[in-house]
Amino acid sequence: MTIDAWITAAVVLAVLAGLAINVVSTEVVVFTGLVILLVTGVLEPAQAFAGFANPGLVTIAALFVVAAALDHTGVTARVSRTILGEHGTAKRALPRLVFPAAALSGFLNNTPLVAGLIPGVLSWCRSRGVAPSRLLLPLSYAATLGGTLTLIGTSTNLVVQGLVQSANRDDLPEFGLFDVSPVGGPLTIVGVLVLVLLAPRLLPDRRAALGDSSTEHHYTGELRVPERAAIVGKTIAEAGLRGLEGVYLADVVRDGRRIAGVGPEHRIEAGDHLIFVGRLEALVDLRRSHGLDAPLESSSGRATRRIVEAVVAPGNPLLGKAIRDGNFRATYDAVILAIARHGERIEGRIGDHVLDVGDVLLLEAVHDAERLPRSDFYLVSAVDGAEPPRLSRAPRAIGVLVALVVSVVGLGVDMLHASLVGAGAVLLLGCLDISQARRAVQGSLLLAIAAAFALGAAMQSSGLASTLASLALDAGATSPHVALAILFVLVAALTELVTNNAAAVLGFPIALELADRLHASPVPFVVVVMMAASAAFMTPIGYQTNLMVYGPGGYRLRDYVVLGGLLSITSAIVSILLTPVFFPF
Repeated sequence: MTIDAWITAAVVLAVLAGLAINVVSTEVVVFTGLVILLVTGVLEPAQAFAGFANPGLVTIAALFVVAAALDHTGVTARVSRTILGEHGTAKRALPRLVFPAAALSGFLNNTPLVAGLIPGVLSWCRSRGVAPSRLLLPLSYAATLGGTLTLIGTSTNLVVQGLVQSANRDDLPEFGLFDVSPVGGPLTIVGVLVLVLLAPRLLPDRRAALGDSSTEHHYTGELRVPERAAIVGKTIAEAGLRGLEGVYLADVVRDGRRIAGVGPEHRIEAGDHLIFVGRLEALVDLRRSHGLDAPLESSSGRATRRIVEAVVAPGNPLLGKAIRDGNFRATYDAVILAIARHGERIEGRIGDHVLDVGDVLLLEAVHDAERLPRSDFYLVSAVDGAEPPRLSRAPRAIGVLVALVVSVVGLGVDMLHASLVGAGAVLLLGCLDISQARRAVQGSLLLAIAAAFALGAAMQSSGLASTLASLALDAGATSPHVALAILFVLVAALTELVTNNAAAVLGFPIALELADRLHASPVPFVVVVMMAASAAFMTPIGYQTNLMVYGPGGYRLRDYVVLGGLLSITSAIVSILLTPVFFPF
């Protein structure tokens, strides 16, 4: 190998080691690898930073905005609750999550699918005290597996289809929409079953990812049931308001009167005021997921509000007055959602509570936290991600998503153009505002993905990938079945280190040469390239959805190696055994 190839190999190993040690963030580790490759001359500046202009990266950023619109309009929370169920443990929720995710991924791009489901999964985990590490990595894996179901399930399959077209060989016909399904279908089913059976045993329960609840305030909050809420007419049990983690329903107030002895069979009516007691995050998630309102509506409109946390200062003019009598809303243009006082439960309705120094208020304000008077409140801060959902805009967000999918699947519109138009549409339709869209574009994740492209470019330009391919080619030229197995291992290894599309591009000519040397049909070899290029399970940088769940799930490299390794072995066995059956040599 050349000196550049040795340097690239060392950098790749160092990046993987950095991810395993987990001392600094993912984007810092991967970007450091990029800088080393640039400084040592392995990559030219244009090569090193080409990933930042990659259409795939721009597509991901735009799809984040579309996914955020679904989240801010309450769509993802409702879908996640429907999929995961109102009750149960992570073990019971796992199959309810991974099977639908895999099925949807056969027809939807898995990146926005995972991006859209992550907030709802995190919300469900927080409300039930479940570590998100139990669910997020299986979600990523299930979406990746589902991409093998159809030709359009993943961009990798489409890249290979383009290579088939350019090869212009009579013995290599183009693939139809479901031509790869005889292999991809069983592969997805077996892989998802492996997740359901082994993920609960192999994935850690890292509850630190949920925050240390021992230091949180316990609020007493009051929320109103609007007329169009999905829980109207349901019992408390059917609405999922029993057995909540971190919060509980204390009282129900109807027409100004407290209803005594409310049980799980009590039916909820529009206009009911529900008194909850619990942690801040649980209350905020409950507010968003069930579409509940503040007890009093603000005159400035729901769409512009922000949820902030504030501590009552000694100079507050409303001290000693009941909230209802002090005209809090008119004074501060804000509505009190919940109150915490020294960890004690506040009895009765929020409006009857008399403010005292040190009370911690959860406010829904029509302005940012900085606008509240510092003489009246201490420690004023915005609650991240706690904006009230724009439920009335949910049909618009769903319409944009449907139009995006139809335009790509049915009309053949390029994913980049469709996602950019979709991102612009949700902004113009008021599904979210500019600040929310800006926060939705996860800069650190995009930086890590762009830098990972540079690692792949270095492997190709330095000759390291070609050296690995030549070794595999020499070792595999014995029989079709052995060659098929070695080809899968090679492409699967490449897809962990470079992009899956790059791995497919590298594996395709090797597949054709193996078929020619063995005087066999090239079709089974090309199908194996598709399956292996999607088998990116063993590293966080193998595929973008793996990176997306890396931080929120609190994962370590070991988690990917253990569970992802078993999934890779399963994928190899199923692909190598079934491909010759449906696509003979």
